[in-house]
Amino acid sequence: MLTTIELSGRELGLIKLMADFFVEKPELTAKIESYTTTHYALMSTYSENFGLSIEDTWKAFEELEKKINEAQYVQVEAPYPLKRWSSLSDEELNMLRVLVDYFSENPKMAQTGSLMANRSEAIIEAYKWFFGTTEGNGEYARESFQNLMEKLQTASSIKMETLAPVVATPNPYEAVLQLLQLAAKKLNLDLGVHEMLKRPMRTLIVNIPVVMDDGSIRVFTGYRVQHNDLLGPTKGGIRYHPELTLDEVIALSAWMTFKTAVTGLPLGGGKGGIRCNPKEMSRGELERLTRGYARAMARFIGPYSDVPAPDVYTDAQTMAWIMDEYSEVVGYNAFGVVTGKPVHIGGSLGRNEATSRGVMYTVIEAAGHLGIKLEGATIAVQGYGNVGYHAARLLRELGCKIIAVSDSKGGIYNAEGVDPAGVLKHKDKTGSVVGYGGCKTITNEELLELECDILVPSALENQITKANAGKIKAKIVAEGANGPTTPEADEILYQNGVFVIPDILANSGGVIVSYFEQVQNQMNYYWTEEEVRAKLKATITKAFKDVLAVSLKYNVNMRVAAYISAVKRIADAMLVRKHKSLAPTVESKTVLNK
Repeated sequence: MLTTIELSGRELGLIKLMADFFVEKPELTAKIESYTTTHYALMSTYSENFGLSIEDTWKAFEELEKKINEAQYVQVEAPYPLKRWSSLSDEELNMLRVLVDYFSENPKMAQTGSLMANRSEAIIEAYKWFFGTTEGNGEYARESFQNLMEKLQTASSIKMETLAPVVATPNPYEAVLQLLQLAAKKLNLDLGVHEMLKRPMRTLIVNIPVVMDDGSIRVFTGYRVQHNDLLGPTKGGIRYHPELTLDEVIALSAWMTFKTAVTGLPLGGGKGGIRCNPKEMSRGELERLTRGYARAMARFIGPYSDVPAPDVYTDAQTMAWIMDEYSEVVGYNAFGVVTGKPVHIGGSLGRNEATSRGVMYTVIEAAGHLGIKLEGATIAVQGYGNVGYHAARLLRELGCKIIAVSDSKGGIYNAEGVDPAGVLKHKDKTGSVVGYGGCKTITNEELLELECDILVPSALENQITKANAGKIKAKIVAEGANGPTTPEADEILYQNGVFVIPDILANSGGVIVSYFEQVQNQMNYYWTEEEVRAKLKATITKAFKDVLAVSLKYNVNMRVAAYISAVKRIADAMLVRKHKSLAPTVESKTVLNK
């Protein structure tokens, strides 16, 4: 299957620098001629100009080289005001491969360390030799080279389509399987039940053609994974992200299965998403993409089968588009097909902050269990989207001191505390929390390792790993994000006495109130915000106490305890519902005695 990959800023910068080496720029000419190889000239120049270490530059180049060599098609976006995409010809793509190989540590096409006076001719000769062209005594190759240089120098973005499988590293699905294995071992789980829970029951892949604002057509790949529906309709968000992978969606769907089970909801687990970069798309393009996804999935979702919700880079407006498009398909207003909708079209009061309020309720329970006073407790929040902001705001209302927050561009630190609302206003104005008054700028990595009472990772997966787990100084880690801690890191934190409230419990407030929204849609009767909050508190507090009891009973960390609790509930339902299909059939014979 073709997968679209958009080059990162680092990779685009490397390609542009390579192209610049072939333009008459005295400073670069002097730079490249002062080194023994083109590879080291590129590494050192990029490192000096962009503040990246030689080692990280090397890794970025190797990843870029791999992507280009595996690419089937490459498209280049022209700069503003054109903003149009154009495809590289086969000749230009091959020339790009020669260009990257020229700067490789061990070139296969050009002469090793080639520093001939006319570098352009070195590339053209390598192209002619490797791809066997002799047309026009190399004039055709020269033309392709010049066209490529012009496109690369002016490119505002580059994307590639590849047949190579795209896998997240580390693979989040591996973490799910490891935790399921631990729970199965503790429960002495039936092998057949274990085998069924290891795999999703249904995986859907769709390709969605979208007419872009410039009149061109782009095709986006969308996913929906329905992991398990033994306890009820599958439930889970839809995320838009340029690096989304199928394994990631499968892992997230499994997490939803265990999240709904551990909180006692009559739901299963699902997840979906589209591989796209929403930050670079207009509102109209996003609407057309979303409606296309809804049409493609209409036969497989519904109020009683699979109910999507917002996730990374999707929101209430996204859900409104899906609900409206689905309603057009089925011929009636199907408000219950998604949750997280605007309140005036069937959304629930309290849904916007539900995940963060759930984090707060579990932090209150954990602090009580550990004997930590929340008044004056110091908090660090990684990720300042909806979950991170509301978590910071709600914990500050309890008397906690928010000493650090961060987003994708960096973080801020102030030992005296910051005002969450003020930071959000600054972020809305500037695009980042970085630069907020009176604060020291820190990295996301530094934030995780701060001296604090409570750490709330609310960004993406795999933030706390084996490499940094030993440096975590927080007493409580409340996971606002899905999968921020790897299994290896989990064990290190547990041994170091760090109390982790796992994602499937800590951030389950969102799915709990989503379930409440489903119930209200089906009743066509809606609760007050106070009622929603009270029901959320009762549900998640009970779940926390149940998991804590399992943790103490089996002498395991809270994550393993949560999985034990969830897997047992699913397994019990499976054995009751599917007993006949799981048990072998034995034919009985009646023997007549004469």
